[in-house]
Parts: sequence; structure tokens; C-alpha cells
Amino acid sequence: MFVDETDIFVKGGDGGAGCVSFRREKYVPRGGPDGGDGGDGGSVWLEADPALTTLLDYHYRRHYHAERGQHGEGANRHGASGADLVLRVPSGTVVADRTTGERLGDLTAPGQRLLAARGARGGRGNARFATSTNRAPRRADLGRPGAERWLRLELKLLADVGVIGFPNAGKSTLVSRVSAAKPRSPTIRSRRSRRHSASSAWTTSARL
Repeated sequence: MFVDETDIFVKGGDGGAGCVSFRREKYVPRGGPDGGDGGDGGSVWLEADPALTTLLDYHYRRHYHAERGQHGEGANRHGASGADLVLRVPSGTVVADRTTGERLGDLTAPGQRLLAARGARGGRGNARFATSTNRAPRRADLGRPGAERWLRLELKLLADVGVIGFPNAGKSTLVSRVSAAKPRSPTIRSRRSRRHSASSAWTTSARL
């Protein structure tokens, strides 16, 4: 079993701020509040992709931020919500929280998704706070910050090819030449044991 792992930082998009605005038109006296709400921030998703076989891309870039929501505007115009960020990982990726060690999920099926960081809600504009007793509110909510955390991604794969052969046929040598593995050859171990036995015998004869 080959294991490939890396740590990445994910952050959901911040929510947009609500707007404080009042309707002002030439022939509309006391138009009232018309501040729009801020847009919601985008979320970060992990999606299993069977076309990928390694987590190498995440070794070079480790920080990922979803798009933030836009701020609200006057005339009851709400801010646009931020787009979700989808990170594609190989099938068989195990996701865990690096800080707590909690296992969040195992992406095994193609297209399976896992919510890594949720985007925040946008703030309310002053039009939301108008009441019968407070017809001109000058209050609006700020957007909330998106969730953020470090994740540990671990990929587990079974070998697709096995090498079978007689002893001393060169299996370990072949594997060491075509890969970065460093297998211990039985021939080398036997040579070391004979060398150790010979040195022990020479030491014994020298003492006698």
C-alpha cells in the first residue's frame, strides 16, 4: 500500500456587508430605507475525481480561499453570493482535521463531495430593520467571516502490479531501478551474514 499525504488550509468566503441607504426621488418624500443585504460567501468542497492519481498539486499550493460575498447596495439591491471552490482529489482520499485529528470523511466514490469549509452569511441591510416605530433605521449588519481550518489529506492506493519470481532472480533490483523504493535484497543480506561470520571466525582464530 502506497501512502501520499499533505496538509492544506481552506477558508470559506466572508459574507458581504449590508447597506445603509434611503430611497431619494424627486416626487417621493420620505422614501424610507432601501439598503440591500450582503451576499453569502462561497464554500470550499472536496470532490473525488477518478482521473487523478496523486496529491502532488497540493504539495506546491497549500492555501485555498473561496470567493467572498459582495456588499449590499441601495435600491434594495442585494450583493451577489460568492462562488463555491471545488478542490478535486483522487478517489480514496481520507480527509481529517489536522488540529483535532477528527476524521471528516473518506472520498471513495467518483463525484463524492465533502464540505471542507462553509461560507458565511451576508449581513442584513437597513431595510430589514424598519418597523412601525423605527421607520428610518441607520443600522446594518457586517458580513460574518467564513470558516477556516487546516486539513490533512491522505491518499491510500493498492499496487496495480506485483513482481513474482524465483529467489535471486533480480526482483528487488528491478524494483529499485524503476522506482524510488529501496527494497532489501536477500543476496545482500546473505553476503553481509557471510562477511560477519568470516570476520568472527578470523577474530576467534587470532585470539587462539
